[in-house]
Amino acid sequence: MLRSARRLPGGSVARAAVVAAALLSSLSRGSPPEPPEPAASPLSPYFGTKTRYEDAEPGLRRDPRLLGEACRPLQLVALIRHGTRLPTARQVARLRQLQALVRRPDAEPEPEPEWSRPGADGQLVERGRQDMRRLAGRLARLFPALLGRRHAGRLRALSSSKPRCVDSGVAFLQGLWRHHHPGEPAPGPADMEYGPLEINDKLMRFFDHCEKFLTEVEGNATALHHVEAFKTGPEMQNVLNKVAATLQVPVSSLNADLIQVAFFACSFDLAIRGVKSPWCDVFDIEDAKVLEYLNDLKQYWKRAYGYAINSRSSCGLFQDIFRHMDKAVEQKQRFAVVRLSVALLVWGRSCLWTWEFIAVLV
Repeated sequence: MLRSARRLPGGSVARAAVVAAALLSSLSRGSPPEPPEPAASPLSPYFGTKTRYEDAEPGLRRDPRLLGEACRPLQLVALIRHGTRLPTARQVARLRQLQALVRRPDAEPEPEPEWSRPGADGQLVERGRQDMRRLAGRLARLFPALLGRRHAGRLRALSSSKPRCVDSGVAFLQGLWRHHHPGEPAPGPADMEYGPLEINDKLMRFFDHCEKFLTEVEGNATALHHVEAFKTGPEMQNVLNKVAATLQVPVSSLNADLIQVAFFACSFDLAIRGVKSPWCDVFDIEDAKVLEYLNDLKQYWKRAYGYAINSRSSCGLFQDIFRHMDKAVEQKQRFAVVRLSVALLVWGRSCLWTWEFIAVLV
């Protein structure tokens, strides 16, 4: 592993190539069993939506405690992001571009990595299934009155049609089943008392069904002009210069998108395999702050407060949530609603990688 990438001597192209080769070979080995103490990186606080869950919330490793005896939970609504996934097809294409950029002409071909196989575009990995099963177990221990076996028929589980969300939903339901059937292998989704998983894109991918958002933001070439300006600004140019010097490549061969996917490559190995990628050594904390800001800026204008329609497009989802809460209060029926969505509802930076639970207490 490259321990001090920034101190590479001039002209050390061979050592620079180790970075890409090590990255690609590490990702090609798939997802081994999670080590007792997964590797850490000082860059972890700056990965935004690519942050490993337990890095964002160390309390995930502890048994949860929330409600006192004076409170009686009546309803639980959980809006949950999908579990850890592989890079998307666009990210894979950029990783390949980086590989070609730093590979030596006489280098041996690398084996095909896990994320390059057909249909692997953003697919859930085993670590992501573990994320969901463990979350289900924590919630079941936290809210036994709502997620106990005798209330299985009252659980309503929804997901978007995205495969990583569907797979996350199935893993969540399996986690509930395993909590109540310890030591027994989980059956298929159709044979569990929880479920079935309901697919509802209109509710869970609301932004795809909002014409104004699609026209004014998603399909508008100028909607992210602040993001594009930052990509070519002095802060980003400084990062480009530093990375180009580290990899011993012309700065003109790099751009902000390639730099960002290289930065996220560090997070992929941490999240998927629990190991520290050589790409983590290419960046320092100041670089990480710039790249975090770039990601935050994009989410601000595309998903958050940049345009009023961004938040208004989610009104249907929130109306549905509060309608069920009002109904629960009125009828005093105990039930739980679990929603799996790829949507990023940016209520605050921490909400991107923690789960927001709404419980009606009476």
